Parts: sequence; structure tokens; C-alpha cells
Amino acid sequence: MRVSSRQSRRVFLQRTALGTAGALLSPAIARAQPKSLTMMHESSFVPPYDAFFKNKLAAAYEKLTGIKVNYDVVSVGSLLTRVTTAAENSSGPDMTAIGFNWAFLFDDKFLDVSDIAAEIGKESGGWYDSAQESVVVNGKWKAIPFGNIGQLMNWRTDWFKQAGYDKFPDTWDELLEAGIKLKKAGHPFGFELGHGFGDNHGWLYPLLWSYGGREVEADGKTIVIDSDETARAIDFCRKFFKETMFEDVLGWTDVNNNKAFLSEQISCTNNAESILWSAKKDFPDMAKVIDQSENPKGPKGRFHMLNPLCHSIFTHTKDQKAAKDFLRWLMAPPQAGAWYDVAVTYYQPFLHAYDDAPMWKVEPRNLPYRDALKTAHLPGWPAPLSRAQSESVAKFVVVDMFAKACAGKSTKDVIADAQAQLKQIYKQA
Repeated sequence: MRVSSRQSRRVFLQRTALGTAGALLSPAIARAQPKSLTMMHESSFVPPYDAFFKNKLAAAYEKLTGIKVNYDVVSVGSLLTRVTTAAENSSGPDMTAIGFNWAFLFDDKFLDVSDIAAEIGKESGGWYDSAQESVVVNGKWKAIPFGNIGQLMNWRTDWFKQAGYDKFPDTWDELLEAGIKLKKAGHPFGFELGHGFGDNHGWLYPLLWSYGGREVEADGKTIVIDSDETARAIDFCRKFFKETMFEDVLGWTDVNNNKAFLSEQISCTNNAESILWSAKKDFPDMAKVIDQSENPKGPKGRFHMLNPLCHSIFTHTKDQKAAKDFLRWLMAPPQAGAWYDVAVTYYQPFLHAYDDAPMWKVEPRNLPYRDALKTAHLPGWPAPLSRAQSESVAKFVVVDMFAKACAGKSTKDVIADAQAQLKQIYKQA
């Protein structure tokens, strides 16, 4: 019944995208001469998402305006390299998907889209504050936020229930207690501590923040990693690692926790929606006993990682107005709503109009990803966007601080290492 309802809604949205798009365009756009635009995008984990753009949205826009929109899909992990090349050479695609703090890194290569961001926000219930954290540079919107790819707790309800837990633990200390019991029962936890690109940052930064620790003050200059709060977070992490996990996680990258969870080696990890999505497709019985929850609270609150997917327009595009008109059309409810729906909340909208959208009712277990947007931040928070922020992430300063402690190095020494690195990074910046 649920599948049938969702399919009916998808058909409705697709027809709406095709049938009402013209009303969203000014006569000038409708009379535009045929031309082409290219959007560059990293391949989505949810294949129907890419297919919908190419086969439905692009086709609808070309029929409406005569403008052909090419969808240039690049392999996972290669988008930053491609964006860098296009920016340095001032050639290539007109628009691109971006992540993290790329709006800052390529500030002078991206158009100011503040005007259409304001229109989109007004039309669709306003933007989440977290959306602006990654795209507003010197007061200007350098990208249009599309959605967050959240990182939350994925856990086995059946094994947790056997250990005496009917719901997910609310605090890190309670999760540690549960993990000790589950490991003794043969169901350890598995959280990435290696040099991956997402699942390590996805839980270690929120853990640090939840204890009140941070790398840099809001002024973006004062290094404050050496604090009692950081020390308490590290001491907890070491205990959490030793008493709930196995040593392999020190070398894990992003693929390992997914494989371990789906092969029933672990009972809990931090990940995007992909684990449940894969289980429903390949392991339907296991999918019935998987749930997803917000990160636990620490002494200073509950936090999550901001992992935004946004769209920017290169300054080198030959027809900047046409590119802005397309992004404006793309984010109008008939188009954006249908595109969100295809991915079944894998991309959590940054617009409040979608807080109670039907897509959230397709799989209620995904709702915590929506709720996590209120407490999500980029690495380096509360400092503003900067190149130093990117360098800290690229050099795994925070990840290695925790991982070295788990491997046996003293809390004092790992903090000293991290502080020395950060001082060098921010001095150079």
C-alpha cells in the first residue's frame, strides 16, 4: 500500500513538473533563443536521482524554453578535482554541485545568487540556518543549498532489545553502557577511525562539540583545542573504542562500516541513510530490524555533521542570466519536490516547506535526518569558512587526535599534536 501511494504521488509530481513549469518563468525566459547549459554533478548513491534530472527535469525545461540542459555526471570522489579544474581554467560546465565549504574556496569563481536564494526561501517556507553556514561568503550566497546528506546512528533494534534497550540511548554515556553489553553478547559497535572522507568526521566532530570542545574560536583565529572539554571527549572516545568496538575500526574508511553492518558483524555505527536503503534492497529481513536515530547528547548538547549538497554557477558561464533562471526554476516546488521525492529523503531539504512533506511518510525511520538539521555544523565550527578549516579536515587533525588516543597515546600528547598542527595551519592561513 505504501509503495502504491508513493508511486502515485511521484507520477503526480512528475506531471506537475512538466505541466506547470511554464507558470514559473517570465515571458522573457520563455522567448529565449535555443542554447545549452551544463550542470556537473557527482554520481548519486540513489541512481533514480540522476536519471530523474536527465530524463524528466532537463527534458521539461528544454521543451519549455528551448534550452538544452546537459547533466554531466562524474564519479564519486572526483567532483572537487573537476570543480578546481573548471575554476582555474575558467571553462567547462556552467553550473556544478558543490559540498562542504567549496563556496568559500571558489568564492571569486561563483556567481552571487543571493537574489534567487531570497526568492526561493520566501516561496518555500524559509531556509534552515545550517544551510547558510556553508554557502554565504562575505554576506553573499555563492550557492543554492539543495539538501544535506546526514550522518546518524544506524542500529539493530533486535540486538539492542536483547540487551535491554527498547529505544536508542539518549546520551553518549548511555550508549557506552549499551555497547559494553552488546559487545559481550557478540554484537560490537563499529565506528570509523581511519582516513575516510565522511563517516569518521560524521561522529567525531559531533562528539567533540557535545563535550564543549572545538578547534578554533568564532573569531577564526584563536586555537582552543587544548581544553578540559577536549580532554574529556578524548577520554570518553578511548573508553568507547576499547569497550564497545574491535581494533579494525582504526583502519576503516567509509565502505567498511557499511559492509560490517550489512554482514551482521556490528550492531551500531554512524552513517548516512545508505545502510537502510541497501538493506531494504538486498537484505529485506535485516531491514525490518534496522533503525536510525540522532546522535547522543553530551554534557554540552547534541550535535551533527553538516554535509551539504548545493548548486553554484561559474562566473565563466556565457549566459549567467540563463543559468540563474534555470536554478530558480529547478528549486520551485513542482521541480524540487519531485526531485527530492525520487531520492526518498537521502537528501534532506534545507527549506522548511518540506518539513512535513509526504516523502517523510514513505519511511518514517528517516525522520531523524530531518530533525538533525537543527544541530548540524561544518567541521571547524564555530569558526567561519576558511582555507585553514579545509586544511585541518584534509590533514585529519581531529580524526587523528581521537584515533591516536584510541591506539594508546596519552590524552595530553594527542592534544599537543593537534594544537601544534592547528597553530601551523592557521598561521599559514
